[in-house]
Amino acid sequence: MTTLVQGSRRQAGALARFAGVLALALMAFALLLLAFGKNPLDAYAAIFESTLGSYYGVTEVLVKVIPLTLTAAAVLLPARIGLVNVGGEGQLYMGAWLGTWGALTFGHLPQPIALPLVLLLSFVGGGLWALIPAYLRARGWLNEVISTLLLNYVAIQLVNYFIFGPWRDPESANFPQTPRFADSVRLPSIGESRLHLGLFIALATIVAIYLVLRYTRWGYEMRAIGGNPVATRRQGFPISRYILVTMFVAGGLAGLAGAGEILALQGRLRPAFSPDYGYIGFLISWLAGHNPIGVVVMSFLMAIITFGGDALQITQGMPFASVKILMALILFIVLGGFFNSKKRA
Repeated sequence: MTTLVQGSRRQAGALARFAGVLALALMAFALLLLAFGKNPLDAYAAIFESTLGSYYGVTEVLVKVIPLTLTAAAVLLPARIGLVNVGGEGQLYMGAWLGTWGALTFGHLPQPIALPLVLLLSFVGGGLWALIPAYLRARGWLNEVISTLLLNYVAIQLVNYFIFGPWRDPESANFPQTPRFADSVRLPSIGESRLHLGLFIALATIVAIYLVLRYTRWGYEMRAIGGNPVATRRQGFPISRYILVTMFVAGGLAGLAGAGEILALQGRLRPAFSPDYGYIGFLISWLAGHNPIGVVVMSFLMAIITFGGDALQITQGMPFASVKILMALILFIVLGGFFNSKKRA
């Protein structure tokens, strides 16, 4: 009973923290709107009406929830062992890259074979890309914050090379893109909308992470390593192995986010197909305190903010960059609270 009460209190405290951070960011953003002569209430009403005010708006928000949840999970897992994965964007791109190769190569196979194979390749693509900084960190050669961040740009340019070069569709005139994927490798849609089965993949991923972290030996050892890596190393914990495996799985989840974008929405690989999902996923995981349930909640809220940015452009005449400002305010508040708590500790 005591454990149940303590768990409920922790959940309530986490929810209060989420609400407090969001409220502070919205108030700061409201002051910015006032400084530019805009009515904050009108702006927030426009965001709400464009997102949750219609069936189309809700489904489009859920479409964005899918990659945001997966890229946030790619940050959450390494964080549990004390790693900071800033490479979700690059891992997303590399998952899409290897998935594209699979779609172009195995598109002639039946869907029950082709689609799972392409999804697996996307997972492997993102995972292998994450293994590069993981190996460097496990050997003590380079901090993963630097390596994961810089590898994002390498991955994007590598993918662009293939789009503009070997995989370019000769029938696309001057617009760079790969040939259209076969129907056998396309993720099915849900109803008459762009929402697709990737939603169930993302939710199943969060459930699996929650159960593993809470009820398995691996979850216990991950928490122990993240809490005190020096002590766990002395106890004989295979820390290097955990770094490699955790980063591979995290990169694979980001790779699945890339697969969802190209297999369900785009139908081919194009440049800049991700509007910074990897970076927003990083923000979401920190905002959620690296909590699986919190990741789902914050992914939904951030999806509302990003999709509602279009409404701000139309109704308020504001640039889409204003949404980036709101996200930056949220990040500053989260990190400010994090470092203050470190100083108090």
